[in-house]
Amino acid sequence: MATLLHIDSSVFTGSASSSRSVTDTFRKSWEEQHPQGTVVYRDLAAAPVPHITAAAHTAGFVAPDAHTPEQAAAFAERLKLIEELEAADAILIGAPMYNFAIPSTLKAWLDNVFLVGRTAMAEDSKLKGKPVTVVASRGGSYAPGTPREAYEYVQNYLEAILRDTLALDLTFIVPELTMAPQNPAMSELIPLFEASRTKAHEDASAKAKELASRLAA
Repeated sequence: MATLLHIDSSVFTGSASSSRSVTDTFRKSWEEQHPQGTVVYRDLAAAPVPHITAAAHTAGFVAPDAHTPEQAAAFAERLKLIEELEAADAILIGAPMYNFAIPSTLKAWLDNVFLVGRTAMAEDSKLKGKPVTVVASRGGSYAPGTPREAYEYVQNYLEAILRDTLALDLTFIVPELTMAPQNPAMSELIPLFEASRTKAHEDASAKAKELASRLAA
């Protein structure tokens, strides 16, 4: 049976978070399509993983039998996250935009699972070709042709890490203009926000069903 690794990183909970709302739609559709499957859930806001340390980083370039006690302890924590990622058949990530970039908690998780020679830049990587769906919500719009296109560092960064380096099969779902209902200056954009939100939920449900059906076959 297929395993979905579901990661959320929004500091907001429940319906207050656009990314969590859409990842929840994805997960529910996945579970409906694949009730015998497994979902492994990590809430990086509620339970952050350690930021990378010198010991954790250098341990990745040293043979295990040569690790110092500090390196061994730090690397053991990295291995838990790496093995969890490798064991998943599909990955779902909620990645809201904060100040033009991803949350620091998500960056910390990526730093831990990014291991040159194993998950990154490795011909025999267990991640190669695995599907990852990223819900990249944002308060405004950074789409091509918009005034803030040049400030879009979420998709650009995650493409470089997830697709180009970890060799995952990457799909983005982008609910945008999420600040329109809260910001009076954006009130005229509420219909566009609502359309984007609806499409994001539809896309999440469709993608989850497609992946669950494919992986269960």
